[in-house]
Amino acid sequence: MVASSYVNRTFKHYDQYRSQSGVTGTDAANYILQQSGISDVGVQKISGNLTDNYNGKTKVLSLSEATADSTSVAAIGVAAHECGHAVQDKKNYWPMRIRTAIVPLANIGSTAAFPIILIGVLLSWNQTLINLGIAAFSLALLFQLVTLPVEFNASHRALTILSEGGVLSSEEVPMVRKVLTAAALTYVAAALSTFLQLLRLVLLFGGNRNDN
Repeated sequence: MVASSYVNRTFKHYDQYRSQSGVTGTDAANYILQQSGISDVGVQKISGNLTDNYNGKTKVLSLSEATADSTSVAAIGVAAHECGHAVQDKKNYWPMRIRTAIVPLANIGSTAAFPIILIGVLLSWNQTLINLGIAAFSLALLFQLVTLPVEFNASHRALTILSEGGVLSSEEVPMVRKVLTAAALTYVAAALSTFLQLLRLVLLFGGNRNDN
């Protein structure tokens, strides 16, 4: 919650700074795609605030209303970050491939973990089932950890293209970097939160209990 609040505050702060180039988030996205030789990715505007995302399956980059038509440095940074994922997709960035591959397992693991642990506890503390539930939940942590390099790399790619292409001035690059760093903190916080949840499960249920 703190990380999310910090992202929103940072975005709102730098959303007040209009880019010197006058390009919008959509313009910046199209520029990055063009400079990266990507012609099979569409750009669309969607409702919401900071709901921007890239869908590798449909090859669609969706920009929120707060990003698509805005000329702020914050909006350009967010749009560029999502383009970074499109560039990763084109270049077969291996951490992104790993993350995509483990998404189904992570979803199943995080959903099934607690019911499996509960069943294990109800069945006279069946340690095998409990350990299976803990292992299932660990898949969620694996997903969070793999997500970190993917997100940081997307931001790095975006900043490089924007600065080298002159879309952002030398004064604007640090502003965008702060926006993207704030956004990255949400992923760090998510990974830390998942780790603490896993640690709690291990401490509560991981050891063999002997009631005799």
